[in-house]
Amino acid sequence: MSVARRRVAVAGASGRMGQALIEAVAASADLELAAALDLATSPAIGSDATAFLGRPSGVVVSADARAALARSEVLIDFTRPEGTLAHLALCRELGVAAVVGTTGLSPAQKAEIAAHAEHIAIVMAPNMSVGVNVVLKLLDVAARALAEGFDVEIVETHHRMKVDAPSGTALKMGEVVAAAQGTTLDAVAAFDRNGERKKGGIGFAALRGGDIVGDHTVLFAGSGERIEITHRATSRATYAEGSLRAARFVLRRKSGLFGMEQVLGLATIGG
Repeated sequence: MSVARRRVAVAGASGRMGQALIEAVAASADLELAAALDLATSPAIGSDATAFLGRPSGVVVSADARAALARSEVLIDFTRPEGTLAHLALCRELGVAAVVGTTGLSPAQKAEIAAHAEHIAIVMAPNMSVGVNVVLKLLDVAARALAEGFDVEIVETHHRMKVDAPSGTALKMGEVVAAAQGTTLDAVAAFDRNGERKKGGIGFAALRGGDIVGDHTVLFAGSGERIEITHRATSRATYAEGSLRAARFVLRRKSGLFGMEQVLGLATIGG
C-alpha cells in the first residue's frame, strides 16, 4: 500500500538554494512539491518549477503565498528576513509547519519567529548541513578544553552574491564557542581589527568571491600549537538534504522552535 507523500512549499524558487531544494524534493520518495514561491518581479513567475531539471512537475512558480501555503503542509524558506517573516505569519494562520534557513535575522525578528513557534512547529538554523552541525558539537568540546591559552579566530568564505557578513553559520560557531567558555558572543566578538588583539576575544573575517558555496574555519591558536576545525561545502545539495530532514522532523510536531541539534539527535551528545 502506497503512503501519501507530504506536501512541501519552497520559497525563493528561482534562486540557487531554491532550485537545490526543489531538486531534492523532486527526488524524494516521501515528499512532493506542492508549491513554489518567488517574488512577483521574478522572471520565473508562471513557469514550471522543475523546468530547470528538464522535466515538468505541474507546479507553477507563483507569488501568491497564501494560495501556495494553503495547499502545503510544510514550507522551506531560505529567502530574506522580511519575506520569511511574512511567510511565517501565513504559516501560523494556516497551520503550516516551517523550516527556516534564512540568515541575517535581527534579535527582534528571531523573537517574532519564536512567537510563531508557540502555534506551529518551526526548525530554524543558520546552516542545515549535517556536517556543519556536527562541527558545532566539535567546537563545543574544543572550546571547553582550550579555554585557557588559546585565541579564537573564525574565517568564512562565500560567493560574491552573499548579502550578510559574517555568515549566519560563522556567527553560530562564535556563539557556540562563547557559550562553552562561559560568556556571550556579544561580549567578546571582534568584527573590526585594530591594534593589539584583546585577550578572550573571538575574531571574525569574512571573504567574498567567485561562486564559493561556503567555507568555515575556526582557529584555536596557542603558544607552539594551533588547532583548526574546518567545514567546506562544495554543493548546496548538502543544505537541501538537511532541510528535508528538518521538514520530516517538523511534520511530526504540532508546535515549538527547534534547531538542527534536535533534528539530527545531537542535543543529547556531549555537554
